[in-house]
Amino acid sequence: MSVQTHEAPTSARSSPTVTPPGSAPAPGNDGARRRGALPYVLLLPALVATAVFLGWPLVMNGMLSFQNLNMTQLIQHVTEWTGTDNYSRTLGSEDFWRVTLRSILFTVVNVVVIMVGGTLTGLLLARLGPRMRLLLSAGLVLAWAMPVIAATTVYQWLFAQRFGVVNWLLDAAGLHSMADYNWTGGQLSTFFVISLLIVWTSVPFVAVNLYAATTTIPRELYEAAALDGAGAWQGFRTVTLPFLRPFLLVTTFLEVIWIFKAFPHIFAVNEGGPDRLTETLPVYAFVEGVGNQHYGTGAAISVLTILILLALMAYYLRIALKQEEDEQ
Repeated sequence: MSVQTHEAPTSARSSPTVTPPGSAPAPGNDGARRRGALPYVLLLPALVATAVFLGWPLVMNGMLSFQNLNMTQLIQHVTEWTGTDNYSRTLGSEDFWRVTLRSILFTVVNVVVIMVGGTLTGLLLARLGPRMRLLLSAGLVLAWAMPVIAATTVYQWLFAQRFGVVNWLLDAAGLHSMADYNWTGGQLSTFFVISLLIVWTSVPFVAVNLYAATTTIPRELYEAAALDGAGAWQGFRTVTLPFLRPFLLVTTFLEVIWIFKAFPHIFAVNEGGPDRLTETLPVYAFVEGVGNQHYGTGAAISVLTILILLALMAYYLRIALKQEEDEQ
């Protein structure tokens, strides 16, 4: 006696389950939605804080750049809209373009010195022993963590005309003409002091982070390069530099932004003097806006400063993004 079994067709067994309209979604889909929304929920406080503390002041500054605002308008509570007069007046000023060129040159020189000095110091950290590395790292962190105004005050004492340590050392070394030298009395000497201060406070950031990047390079690559007969320079060029190139691009990007908008270093040393010859765009905007009480003009200069910085960084940012795409 044979028993006949009846099986459902394969297509019927594998047909998907259709959720009737109006019914609740499956619990698994609800959990996936929660997990997908979690990153945005975590980012929300940071986005709100950025919009409040950065976005709103930028909007207000942009509105102020289209107004004629000085002490008279502030006292009388009068809003006087002038359109693009502040921008046309600023762009037509020779002083603005002179300060812009000075700011670009100042940024380029300092960024090059910082990146070279920071790279060499970071590579030195990678080759030192544990104790010397710890000692040097502690000194770098202390120099980097010192408040800018405190560091500026120390440099003012060091380069003081009458009782400065630098003049005393130069005089003791036989350079008697430097005994009472006024370091902030000329444009180049003032920029030298400011640049030395900026380099001293910026090199530790580059050095410590570059040393951290070198720890991610596999030792086997150096051993393979040595077996192939590569020397110290060839090993750096073929092994170390390719690994550090993304870090160097990002760090240079950050340093350009930080140096271009540097304000306390320059203003605290000599307030942009002598004769406003060491003013960069941030100091120039402050002097014109707050010092001369032309607040609308100062706001216009600050907006133009942001646009100039974006224009300068556009090409560099495109290179960094292209390299990231190539690595992916």
